[in-house]
Amino acid sequence: MNKPSVCLVTPALADANNGNWQTAQRWARLLAGDYRVSLAAQWGPTAPAHDVLVALHARRSAASIAAWHDHAPGKPLVVALTGTDLYRDIAEDASAQRSLELADALVVLQEAGPRSVPAHLRHKCVVSFQSTTVRATLPKTSRHLRALAVGHLRDVKGPEIYFEAAHLLAGRGDVLLDHIGSALEPTLGAQAKALMASQPHYRWLGGLPHATTRRHIQRAHVLVHMSHMEGGAHVVMEAICSGTPVLASRVDGNVGMLGADYAGYFEPGSATGLVALLAQCRDDGAMLPRLRRQCALRAPLFSPERERATLKNLLANLLKARP
Repeated sequence: MNKPSVCLVTPALADANNGNWQTAQRWARLLAGDYRVSLAAQWGPTAPAHDVLVALHARRSAASIAAWHDHAPGKPLVVALTGTDLYRDIAEDASAQRSLELADALVVLQEAGPRSVPAHLRHKCVVSFQSTTVRATLPKTSRHLRALAVGHLRDVKGPEIYFEAAHLLAGRGDVLLDHIGSALEPTLGAQAKALMASQPHYRWLGGLPHATTRRHIQRAHVLVHMSHMEGGAHVVMEAICSGTPVLASRVDGNVGMLGADYAGYFEPGSATGLVALLAQCRDDGAMLPRLRRQCALRAPLFSPERERATLKNLLANLLKARP
């Protein structure tokens, strides 16, 4: 019997090397055993026929979503919501709002996501935690604390918080700050270069391949995630599944992954809060083990088997209900 076909629309393809591309690539791989999956930047009425459309991003994929609704009536439509969807666009952008109304199902990537969806549409929400492979927890030196931030340099990722923290930690040679990510906003890249020249304990490593980045995550004492807005960051689960605890801004996208009672939060935009946590991780011998224990309890949420089962059940139920 022929496998059902899925068109997975993602505005970000391989050259973007960002979270949306990682999600699309992983979903294609997880579904490949049961579906014929095609990745595309957009879908239109002249595109090949498929049984299901899965569109990543309510606003940026809005044209594809509307075209599928108009030209593939009755066929299932799934919209996966990103951080900018949940925490900006669906509140103010008409095309993103229409995407939610047209969808048969809305996928959110962490457990706090549904509360940002309009109440009358929350019944469509399916929480599908992203997944990653488990990596060995590496031994860490006691000579210093090495923190690592991973994220392209753009405003929404909060790099200025990390920059300010580096200045505040200028007198502490035992707390080292590494930073991975391409300068998508050139002024932020210039700031990172200047900071590296003035603060030797800060290193901007630029954009690195995914496998290299994961090795850096394994070697760090803590991953720092400063985002102002986040749908469910890959690097957070990759740190959790590498035995590297996380220090994160208290925004829904992080809380939905780490849990409401997690001890490693600082307030969004607060460099002083981040510095206080970094100092505690270095100076209080109980802090890092506490964070590691809490992360270990969350790690099973991010297993590939769990994510595959969630996606397969969602698509199977939608196809079964198709007229």
